[in-house]
Amino acid sequence: MNAPLIIERTYNAPIQLVWKALSDNNEMKKWYFQLPEFKPEVGFQFQFNGTSKDGKPKLHLCQVTEVVPGKKLTYSWAYAGVTGISFVTWELFAEGEKTRLKLTHAGLDTFPKENQNFARENFEGGWATILGTWLKEFVEAGPSVSE
Repeated sequence: MNAPLIIERTYNAPIQLVWKALSDNNEMKKWYFQLPEFKPEVGFQFQFNGTSKDGKPKLHLCQVTEVVPGKKLTYSWAYAGVTGISFVTWELFAEGEKTRLKLTHAGLDTFPKENQNFARENFEGGWATILGTWLKEFVEAGPSVSE
C-alpha cells in the first residue's frame, strides 16, 4: 500500500500555540523528541535518536523542505544505514479557538519491506501516541511558564 499515512486531530488550543510547539526547539523538547538543534528553515538538517520496536537504537536523519509560518512544516525522514526516505508534513488549520492538525507521512513504502520495524502499523501507532497523547497534553495545558 503506497498511500500516505494521514492522521488528523483537533486540539483545544490556538493555532499560534500549536505552531510554536511544532517549530520552536525549546518547546519541542518538552513533548516530542530531544533534537540537539532545530530551526524551521528550508534546508535545515537535523537528527535525533529513537528506538525501534525491537529495542534497537535508530538514528533519524531529517531535512526541512517546506515552511509556511503558522501553517505548514515539512521535513524528510530517513534512517542512518537504511534505504528509503519519507516526508512528514504538519498542516495547521484554525477552527475558532481550536486548531486542527493534519499530519501526512508519505513515502513509508520506500523503507525495507522485509524489516518489520518499518511496517505501516508501527508508524500508525507511533504517530497516534505522539499526536493523541504527547502533543495534545502539551498544547492543551496552555502556554509554558516562561512565556
